[in-house]
Amino acid sequence: MTGPGPQSQLPGLDGLVAVVTGAGGTVGAGIAEEFARAGARVVAHHRTSAERARELVARIAEQGGEAWAVAADLTDEAGCARLMEAAQSRFGRVDALVNNAGVQPVRDLPSMTAADWRAVVDTNLTSAFSCTQAAAGAMRREGAGGGGGGTITHIASIEGSAPAPGHAHYAASKAALIMHARAAALEYGPYGIRVNTVSPGLIHRPDIEEEWPEGVERYRNAAPLGRLCRPADIGRACVFLASPMAECVTGHDLVVDAGVTARPTW
Repeated sequence: MTGPGPQSQLPGLDGLVAVVTGAGGTVGAGIAEEFARAGARVVAHHRTSAERARELVARIAEQGGEAWAVAADLTDEAGCARLMEAAQSRFGRVDALVNNAGVQPVRDLPSMTAADWRAVVDTNLTSAFSCTQAAAGAMRREGAGGGGGGTITHIASIEGSAPAPGHAHYAASKAALIMHARAAALEYGPYGIRVNTVSPGLIHRPDIEEEWPEGVERYRNAAPLGRLCRPADIGRACVFLASPMAECVTGHDLVVDAGVTARPTW
């Protein structure tokens, strides 16, 4: 896995170091694998899913790539700093960060507690804020020697602009991620750091058709492409944003949803 294969058509990221948070989950693993296929060395973060992170690292190694699993609690800003320090210690630099770690509990707004709200906001939003600061600090220090720059991508959601019942805390955190990326693009741009978001729609995962058949059917019927997106679709969008092909793209929200948000709601 030393670079994009003839069928992958991925931009080349040979030699770059990419940190992917929440890589123990389905979407995070898909993002990490696409970065590895593009030639990047991957730091696969996880909080509690150590076994899945190890399996991910093994899959990447089997395909000729290089990855390393690191555990950290990203709701603690010190944990975010240690994650970036670990990446620099292992690979010498940080070129790309994907803030993918997040949670999506369901709780109706009238019964939601402040603790429920904080648990989602701290995991989805504050962790991205702290990781972005830590990664940007590393990228700026590297830039002092003449290389410089880097990319940061937040995984937001189409719920950042179209909330679903029971997801008020989740939707608010994703909307804030989109605005945080725009603000960070403004302030970190002079250092050569580009910041964007990717907003997925419904993502396919094992057993989703059995667990939520009516929701999957509704989504497929509403999506112009007639399908759910896959983790690899999100990963390829992130690879594009981290690549030289997107060197003039910053402060942008890239929607990856099979076109479902293009459907009129009236």
